[in-house]
Amino acid sequence: MTTAEYLNYDAIGLAQLVRQGDVTPRELLNTALAIAEKVNPRINAIIHPLYEEGYKMVEELPAEAPLRGVPFLLKDLALEWAGTPMRSGNKAYYKYVSSVDSYYVERCRAAGLVFFGKTNTPEFGLNPFTEPTAFGPSHNPWNLDYSTGGSSGGSAAAVAAGIVPAATASDGGGSIRIPASCCGLFGLKPTRGRVSLGPHVGEAWGGAVVSGSVTRTVRDSALLLDLLSGYAPGDPYVIQAPERPYLQEVDAAPEKLRIGFSTQHPLSWHKVDADCVRAVEKAARLLMSLGHEVEEVSIPFNPEMFLEAFLPVFVGETSAALRHLSKWLGRPIQKGDVEMNTWLIAKLGEVYTAADYAHAQYRWNELSRTMATFHQQYDLLLTPVMARPPIRIGELQNNAQENMMLKLLQTTGGYSFLKGSKVVEQVAERTFSYIPYTTLANMTGQPSMSIPMHWTQNNLPIGVMFTGRMGEESLMFRLAAQLEQAQPWAHQRPNLM
Repeated sequence: MTTAEYLNYDAIGLAQLVRQGDVTPRELLNTALAIAEKVNPRINAIIHPLYEEGYKMVEELPAEAPLRGVPFLLKDLALEWAGTPMRSGNKAYYKYVSSVDSYYVERCRAAGLVFFGKTNTPEFGLNPFTEPTAFGPSHNPWNLDYSTGGSSGGSAAAVAAGIVPAATASDGGGSIRIPASCCGLFGLKPTRGRVSLGPHVGEAWGGAVVSGSVTRTVRDSALLLDLLSGYAPGDPYVIQAPERPYLQEVDAAPEKLRIGFSTQHPLSWHKVDADCVRAVEKAARLLMSLGHEVEEVSIPFNPEMFLEAFLPVFVGETSAALRHLSKWLGRPIQKGDVEMNTWLIAKLGEVYTAADYAHAQYRWNELSRTMATFHQQYDLLLTPVMARPPIRIGELQNNAQENMMLKLLQTTGGYSFLKGSKVVEQVAERTFSYIPYTTLANMTGQPSMSIPMHWTQNNLPIGVMFTGRMGEESLMFRLAAQLEQAQPWAHQRPNLM
């Protein structure tokens, strides 16, 4: 199979070729590896090449698997693949080798997918950009000077570059939707509890984290969710299964929907970039042309409460992640084990109290009730994914003055001053002003998706985000497929070959 032929197919299409005998799984893997060897040195998407393991999988594929032989990549965060490294973007985990498969990985095996590497991620998935000190930045295939987003930035870069048609992704504050938007892909964050995080984890980040995928086509994402979802022993949530497979929804036209849209920045003193506004307005016009009722609404939540509710959980969970690392290392964590910002976020987590964490969870519940009320009137909320197009690599890193102040805090151990510190607030606000929309669905547990809708004049993709009612992925797949048919995007590709 030639590179050009390979790039013409999504995962379902490649699997069909295998079933028909037009191509073998080994030939598919050979082609994927050839593309990886050509483009990965430029985009730094795959940080653990595991080619021999991929060839072993080719020899052991289940005969009737729905995606038999399709090349695939795993994000190097929280996904255990027995016998292979998992670094979580951190240098201290350099000796860690998984002893079991995650349930997610087990289901990928059963689906017939062929893994041949693990993809780059920021340290512990903490940032909306993929620039870990341990492995270096991933580069956006559309423009190598720009960010892939995060934390599933390596996976998104690999799919956008054509190495694989789909890859794993996970989302605790936007980490599926942000890279999908930055790289011109489709990415759906499932409802909380839809996909098991087991066997080692029941829930993560207070229920904010979910696993999913980034894909070129809507139907690939639908089939993957069919194959990956479902209860596993020990899961803390049991949610209603869909009435029929998600893949069937792709061929079903959605009913007339009522959609509220907003381009208002949740932090009123910030502005949303004109290209991001254009993307939402373009989506709104397209939706109306398809017969849906669309109207502009105000952001249906209190921005101050929003910030107050997410930060204690974010810093507390980071602190817990370092305790977990300490337990694995068998010694106390040292400053050099993690990036400076990670260290300080964890120390801030120790300053916040258990009462702060519990109070934040109360606010999450309030937000869930607020959104449930919104969805009594509207089927979906449409917003930008991000307030700006993809940023340049390094743009959200600390500036020199911030580094100096934070290093001083790290050296003196004045961690009690972190809470309410101007420099901490400055760094946090800069990040949140870039991604003010995505964490909503993580706190409430709702499904939320990014759809590529616009490209800037310098050819950078911009997604729009739809957030729906709990458990209504079926409706979202119907709408996504309708938009994909009306304004196709999978044929648009960065010029890396």
